[in-house]
Amino acid sequence: MFTTVSAGPYTIRGVSLGGLYTSLHVPELDAVFDVGLAPRQFAAARNIFLSHGHADHIGALCTLLGIRGLHRMPPPQLFVPAAISDEVDAMLAAFGRLQRFALPVVLRPMEPGDEVALKGGIFVRAFKTHHPVPSLGYQFVRRTQKLKPAYIDLPGPEIGRRRAQGDDLFYTQETPELAYATDTLLRVIDTHPSLLDTRVLILECSFLDDRKSLADSRAGCHVHLDELVPRAPEFQNEALVLMHFSQLYEPAEVREILARRCPAALRARLVPLLPEGAVWNV
Repeated sequence: MFTTVSAGPYTIRGVSLGGLYTSLHVPELDAVFDVGLAPRQFAAARNIFLSHGHADHIGALCTLLGIRGLHRMPPPQLFVPAAISDEVDAMLAAFGRLQRFALPVVLRPMEPGDEVALKGGIFVRAFKTHHPVPSLGYQFVRRTQKLKPAYIDLPGPEIGRRRAQGDDLFYTQETPELAYATDTLLRVIDTHPSLLDTRVLILECSFLDDRKSLADSRAGCHVHLDELVPRAPEFQNEALVLMHFSQLYEPAEVREILARRCPAALRARLVPLLPEGAVWNV
């Protein structure tokens, strides 16, 4: 039903077909991104991140929460753009009344720049995306404590002694691990340039050729391959996962177009989220 790909150290499973449904699961981050569909395997994730309120990204949220309820799982954290927090809360309350079964969540309204600590030294940071409705992307960063270069040659006991007396020996190193940006203009890489250095970038690329013009793509606030290819050298990611392809294209066409149009250096790191067969399988 869904596709599984490896991108750097992460597993990305899910489905994304522009205008119909997008839902991705990254088990290493205990995270689901958008819920246009609700595969039962995704219900185990304790963190759900909604990019915006369009039905192809949020329409199966109540189903996913219902699956969790059937298994008596605790309420998940639900991260949403702050501008739609009240509407999402009202939707869940209305659906709970409709089915006589509550759908509890820990609601996390987010503004661009907001951060929340997750687990294992991972923090999630919201960033602005560019769509006609309130929308966000999410970037996951790992923070680790590193010994300052001035103290690197000190023996262990001396480091321990100085640390005990309160000396400032360490600095915080931040590594952008993974980011998710969908339903957005490509301008997002200018307004949030650290996306270009994130280990794994999941980015929409809805349109690939002249079946949809660049102008029309931008009018709908989506990414077109025509504008991504000229900027290929800027992407320093270990893996660039492209998704949210339009239903104008069959999976085999997507593969052929990407192979033909993308520079070799980018192709080597490109991971299209596509089913293995020649047609969409959902």
